[in-house]
Amino acid sequence: MRFLATAHGRLAAFFFACALHAVPALAAEPPPLFVLNSLDATVSVVDPATWTEKSRIATGKEPHHIYMTPDERSVIVANSAGDSLTFLNPRTGDVQRVVYGIIDPYQLQFSRDMKWFVTAANRLNHVDIYRWDGKDLTLAKRIATGKTPSHIWIDATSTVAYVTMQDSDELIAVDLATQTIRWRTATGPMPADIFGIHGDRTLLVGLTGSDGVQVFDVAGPQPKAVGKIPTGKGAHAFRSAGDGQSVFVSNRVANTISRIDLKTLQVIESYPVPGGPDCMDLSADGKTLYVTSRWAKKLSVIDLASRKVVRQVNVGRSPHGVWTLDHAKR
Repeated sequence: MRFLATAHGRLAAFFFACALHAVPALAAEPPPLFVLNSLDATVSVVDPATWTEKSRIATGKEPHHIYMTPDERSVIVANSAGDSLTFLNPRTGDVQRVVYGIIDPYQLQFSRDMKWFVTAANRLNHVDIYRWDGKDLTLAKRIATGKTPSHIWIDATSTVAYVTMQDSDELIAVDLATQTIRWRTATGPMPADIFGIHGDRTLLVGLTGSDGVQVFDVAGPQPKAVGKIPTGKGAHAFRSAGDGQSVFVSNRVANTISRIDLKTLQVIESYPVPGGPDCMDLSADGKTLYVTSRWAKKLSVIDLASRKVVRQVNVGRSPHGVWTLDHAKR
């Protein structure tokens, strides 16, 4: 009996050790890439090991942007015509929950302290400021804006939200604590995405109706337009290069992506990408750029060293946002 007990103990220890060794193999599986298909009301889940679409997740009507929460526990899909948000598990793609009653969430962003959640209602011309308690969203205020609010940038101190007005050619600053507009300034044609640099004292604004990026000094009480960086027609979305020294911008009409040096504010590299390049994400090692080719129903994968598109993955119609948990610093 003592021998059997000892043998059983050894077997149990053996299987326990095997299980422990199996855990790292499971944990090493790379997280998927999520590609939002605006015209299909779906999200493609792409396997970065095989570069195939594993599955598609149904969302609400007309999803236009996808966003990972600052704590990286959820990927949120904003369903603008469905008046809802779909929360996904960033590692498995499982639907965590759907939040209804969020009116026309075209673009979305959390403040970095996760106390505020801001949405831009592209069709209905307002910005909504929500309070977040870690679980639920409570509308603090709905703010009437200019025509067609487009993209949002919230500063690192979680105090100001900057929002572009696509069809009235404006940039506004919203004070999150008081939910009031601090200032409003004119921009070039069809301003889209915003990217804060130099400690958020400078804002870069992509001009989709033009051929470059407009630069604003927002360090003082009133903004100042201080220049423009020629990049290519249809300058639209930004993605940090993760090195604190440069940022990518997609030029949707020119079918290129430009890399801008943050010190000189000049383009230092250019990458050809077909099919209307739009939103981007960057691999954790900083070597591979993932780009949605909006008009081609593809996810384009760029090797930054060779400056070439090395593969394309079939996804749904009008792919817009792309996000992955395995990313370089944003």
